[in-house]
Amino acid sequence: MLEHKFDDWRDAFLSRAREAGLSDATLALCADFLRPDQRILEKQSAQSEFTLTISDYLARAVTDARVRKGRAAHRKYRDLMNKISEAYQVDAQIILAIWGIETDYGTACGDWPVLSALTTLAYAGHRAGFFEDELIAALQIIEAQDITPEGMLGSWAGAMGHGQFMPTSFQVFAVDSDGDGRRNIWGGDPTDGLASIANYLARHGWQMSRPCRAEVTLPVGFDFALAGRQTRKPVSDWTAQGVIAADGTPVPDYGESSVLLPSGASGPAFLTFGNFDALRAYNQADSYVIAVGCLADRLQGGKPVAKICPNDLEVLTHAQMRELQERLTKAGYDTLGADGFSGPNTASALRSYQQDHSLVPDGFGSGAMLRHLRARAD
Repeated sequence: MLEHKFDDWRDAFLSRAREAGLSDATLALCADFLRPDQRILEKQSAQSEFTLTISDYLARAVTDARVRKGRAAHRKYRDLMNKISEAYQVDAQIILAIWGIETDYGTACGDWPVLSALTTLAYAGHRAGFFEDELIAALQIIEAQDITPEGMLGSWAGAMGHGQFMPTSFQVFAVDSDGDGRRNIWGGDPTDGLASIANYLARHGWQMSRPCRAEVTLPVGFDFALAGRQTRKPVSDWTAQGVIAADGTPVPDYGESSVLLPSGASGPAFLTFGNFDALRAYNQADSYVIAVGCLADRLQGGKPVAKICPNDLEVLTHAQMRELQERLTKAGYDTLGADGFSGPNTASALRSYQQDHSLVPDGFGSGAMLRHLRARAD
């Protein structure tokens, strides 16, 4: 069934690849890998709709075992990490933390043939146009002789190597740090992969020796409508409102910052700084960025996040979030689309709804919030 009309698609794709400058020799070299794989579509359709609070996410991503393994990796690669950190002005612990969360320090980089994965997703997957562009980029990487078709391994979605770069990101940010003439982010030597992670962060404005976020305690009566990346203030302004570090001390002045409530008003609160934005360029999920920051702290002896989300806090599935978006829009609070993902438009619409109905305006779509919308519609 997957092969139905595939030959026609492949012929059209090969024509577009030639128009992009790829040689017939490269296309012939890769021909055996430009085939669909039903298992890839099964992986895509079976993606979990994570219903995790930030506390549950951190419990999975920043384990004691991962901290121990990261410290061991730092000891093993100390000289390399120091060299890369100095060259790119990116803290060694943040590079290690990304490496740890992405690939468990190089032990889980993926063993799917990337060309086959991208071919499948470009032909029959969701966001086919995106994956076709990535497939062309992957072929260009092979033409540049950075890797062979057989050696280009990664995740089922095409993310590659120690940094889990998509091919287009590899083209822009991967570096040849060991000077062997190839940008090799695969295999047992992590040198190019770790340097490429550092280069990516440096190119996105990472500031050395500064955190990406700090856990804070909000004062009684805090205006939750101010939470979110849309409101940026100097740390001194937040301090004047009574925002303090979770350990009760003043938050150091790391410049413009925002209050982030990844699981709403009942969960932990953070002040986010400029480095948070640099990490969001790597992965736009706030939970991912917080986890990277927390792991980096733990690698240096820092403590886990102090506040834990309530056990009864319900995080919405994609289907439930889509319903919430549809109900908000129908009630006159336009979310500008209903895709099942909570972004700034949904948060803004939800805050307006919450303010108009005397609810805590934290912009967080919980199970309780969805039930409130359902009840109002009945």
